[in-house]
Amino acid sequence: MSSTPSIRVSNLTKIIRNGVRTVEILRGISFDVEPGEFVAMVGASGSGKSTLLGLLAGLDTPTSGDVTLAGTTISYLQEDQLALLRGKLIGFVFQSYQLIPTLTALENVLLPYELNGTGGQREGLERARALLGSVGLGDRGDHYPVQLSGGEQQRVALARAFVLRPPIVLADEPTGNLDSSNGEQVMRLLLDLNRQEGTTLVLVTHDPAVAAHASRILTIRDGALLSDQRNVPITPTMHAKAASA
Repeated sequence: MSSTPSIRVSNLTKIIRNGVRTVEILRGISFDVEPGEFVAMVGASGSGKSTLLGLLAGLDTPTSGDVTLAGTTISYLQEDQLALLRGKLIGFVFQSYQLIPTLTALENVLLPYELNGTGGQREGLERARALLGSVGLGDRGDHYPVQLSGGEQQRVALARAFVLRPPIVLADEPTGNLDSSNGEQVMRLLLDLNRQEGTTLVLVTHDPAVAAHASRILTIRDGALLSDQRNVPITPTMHAKAASA
């Protein structure tokens, strides 16, 4: 294991005040994630797991405590600094895909290159096309999101998340809007990509079958870290037949 964690969360709290009412969403959470780990965060709706994932991504600011990514503490950086850091360090997979409807599948995958101004046009195109091929959409690059099924849209989103080879990928309920067959296929592809790229993966889910793929499971309850357990993960090949259906 590396001496520098990919992610370090130190006594993280998030409190929202609404008039005289105070809501404590996260309560003093601390943990490290080592490079290459696959960690699933589980918990009931409203437990705080998605808020925690947003803080890891620098999409929100904690009330107190710190988030450190690859040795850089991000919690109180300015937005322009955060944007640069996110572009270098993080790929994100959303439950609702978050594809740009006016862009083709290939253009959506290329979007991180455009936003960061990194990589030559030829390099980006080759990388994007290769990733679309790896998720089984090599012949769908010129299709718009409306022309793709939900499972296909999420596969485009996976390719986009990995296109810049980020050291960290964060996924928020990536199978939540999919039926079981498409969900299993997306999960298998996510694990395949993660293994091939050697990234650190942190995934939020309410589904025990999805969490079972992880090597470590963090259980969040009422804004606190209830348990941190090592897990013997289900390998993608165990469900390859079902996933390809």
